[in-house]
Amino acid sequence: MTAVFGHLNPDTDAITSALVYARLLSRQGVTATAYRLGEPNNETRFVLVQAGQEVPPLLTDLPAGSEVALVDHNESAQSLPGLAELSVTHVVDHHKLGDLTTSQPATLRFEPLGCTATLLLKLHREAGLTVEPLDARLMLSAILSDTLEFRSPTTTAQDREAVAFLAPIAGIDDVTGYAMQMFAAKSDLGDTPADQLLQMDYKVFPFGADGQRWGLGVIETTNPGYVFGRQPELLEAMRREKEASGLTGVLLSVVDILNETNRTLVPSGTEAQVVQAAFGAPTADDVADLGARISRKKQVVPTLEAHFAAQG
Repeated sequence: MTAVFGHLNPDTDAITSALVYARLLSRQGVTATAYRLGEPNNETRFVLVQAGQEVPPLLTDLPAGSEVALVDHNESAQSLPGLAELSVTHVVDHHKLGDLTTSQPATLRFEPLGCTATLLLKLHREAGLTVEPLDARLMLSAILSDTLEFRSPTTTAQDREAVAFLAPIAGIDDVTGYAMQMFAAKSDLGDTPADQLLQMDYKVFPFGADGQRWGLGVIETTNPGYVFGRQPELLEAMRREKEASGLTGVLLSVVDILNETNRTLVPSGTEAQVVQAAFGAPTADDVADLGARISRKKQVVPTLEAHFAAQG
């Protein structure tokens, strides 16, 4: 059996792509089961409920040598602990290549698309397999989520075409209306503890020759006022995470989906210095305005990588 899973702190793409790819592999003769590496956020739960799809089971570890398929990630820091001891047989991803190594030749598919689900649709077509309505809804939801309904600079023409193709199969007539429902669910944060808010869409990245480790979180919302109303406790949660995980820095970007802006929480002078140098953005009252840089993958991480690389 091949365990299929997305990254830690999973978003909609990570969970739905695991479900879709597990079914695709099974249809191609590979026994596969979808799992998750964390709790779904409110948007993902909304998508699964609307689709009538159960949340995949939580996976915390596997015996050494177990066969696994990775979706929406390929870096060990974002994956199941002990990934190096597992047998990675398949990877489907739309991120840059990280530190992935395999013990045997694997089926790898990487393309610079806005969403893993767009690539999964291509795999269905290449295999000559029809797309089932459930999988169409899950893939469409993932694309709308990852591209912020085509607002993100990661969006490609293929993502747009995929949504147009999938919508009638999924039975979704009003794509924009459905996307707004997804974003409303994502923005309904209620009394979620600050530590959980930080971790909802959070990844750790190594930067520079000295291997600095930075935690980069994102909260995408249609109601940024709610998030900034909890700024003191979020900053404190960031400082706790930084100390507990031995990180050099932690940043939390609050992305206003509708206005396409990014205001980032900056917990200390260390982060403020880097944000100023890398982005040319001063910090005032623990917030740096990163303007229209709403994509962590395409606009934030590459800028930080370039900054640290220049430091030697």
